[in-house]
Amino acid sequence: MKFKYFTPQEANRRLAYIRPVVQDLLDKGKHLQALVLLPHQTPQIQKQQQVLEEQVQVLTAELEEVGCYFKDWNFEIGLVDFPAMINEQEVLLCWRSDEPEVTWYHGYQDGYAGRQPIPKPLL
Repeated sequence: MKFKYFTPQEANRRLAYIRPVVQDLLDKGKHLQALVLLPHQTPQIQKQQQVLEEQVQVLTAELEEVGCYFKDWNFEIGLVDFPAMINEQEVLLCWRSDEPEVTWYHGYQDGYAGRQPIPKPLL
């Protein structure tokens, strides 16, 4: 994968592809979590877990091929980060699967808690 900075417009154009991949990740991740919590781990359940883990890895790699990164390992909100430059600083455009478009960003060290709106001239 080649590293790329996204503009908000580029990130939003990619959402048509990214949305179904993230939804698939959330579905498979939730199913995997449910299997892990089962009290009796039969060989069949362990095989299902392995298959789901591999599918999650493949879907994550698909997003990374586009140049973005899945960041929701609790499989709750479908968080995706896109590398970007804002005001000459490296940042991450931040999108949740329940949002219609990419309108937030945060610094590399700030994480999700540091999300702030993308400045209007960039949208």
